[in-house]
Amino acid sequence: MAAALPLAAQPKLLTNAKVDTRSAAGGLEHEFRQLTAAQPQPSWIAWTVPSVRGHNMGCDYVRGESGSAPGVVHLEPPDHVVILFRVEANAVDRIRALSPDCEIDAGGVAVHWLTDVPPAQSVALLATFVPQRDLDGNGAVSAIGMHADPAADTALERFVAPDQPEWLRQRAAGAIGSARGHHGLEVLKNLIANDPSENVRQRAISGLSSSKEPEALDLLVEIARSDRNPRMRSQAISALSRKSGAPVITTITNAIENDPDVQVRRRAVSVLQSMPDGSGIPLLIQVVKTTKDAEVRKQAMNTLGQSHDARALAFFEEVLKK
Repeated sequence: MAAALPLAAQPKLLTNAKVDTRSAAGGLEHEFRQLTAAQPQPSWIAWTVPSVRGHNMGCDYVRGESGSAPGVVHLEPPDHVVILFRVEANAVDRIRALSPDCEIDAGGVAVHWLTDVPPAQSVALLATFVPQRDLDGNGAVSAIGMHADPAADTALERFVAPDQPEWLRQRAAGAIGSARGHHGLEVLKNLIANDPSENVRQRAISGLSSSKEPEALDLLVEIARSDRNPRMRSQAISALSRKSGAPVITTITNAIENDPDVQVRRRAVSVLQSMPDGSGIPLLIQVVKTTKDAEVRKQAMNTLGQSHDARALAFFEEVLKK
């Protein structure tokens, strides 16, 4: 059964659902707790809020019996996100955040669709589930990060504070990097410069790879070149491999040739295989031809062999002919 609800209150395709629509104008948490207390059987409670544009909200790829069906190609990312809580035995056991462009199959269970949800109240409710690590693994922190509301920045900054569990601090740092724009970049810069936890600093560096702020690339290059800690330099090189451009190639090449730590040099070689559009393959070939470090050259050869790239195969054929 397809549900036909007002456009502003629903995902475009909600199927196989027993839909109950009600307003949360009287307070989201009050309405949510009432529904949860009344749900011994599996059901979902859901709503939409404005989202950070550009955040990657993919849909599951489903192939039907007769092959792939024609679909809609959305040239721009959605400006709303669907927040869903699965409830069973009067308790939440799963949290999801999906694009409203996805087809959502409810599996025949009840879906309580809430309208009039203030985004700040949505953030506050999600935050009450964050300390439960099993539920956060299902998306509470990332769902908060998708909210286009200042309350999301406040919540995420609270989660990266030194008095929070380290697993939560790392997870929040990742959400800040991927979704919170320039403000998030400033938070990550502070973590990288001042946080007492090496693991949190590494996660903050990794979060820079998801940031679309131009300054994120400059910061990664600076860390890869000059940070005193080789683990931080290695992490920055890994993050750089998910970006592209001349500064990236130059920085990784410089690490291979000049970094004083062998583990950093090896990390720089290993990331070349995964660079966008195969741009690292010519660099790997150049490393094999020019490096004086036998271990690095051996690693570059192995990495080329694992790439199955046509340019790598042609290079091996050339070497064998000599």
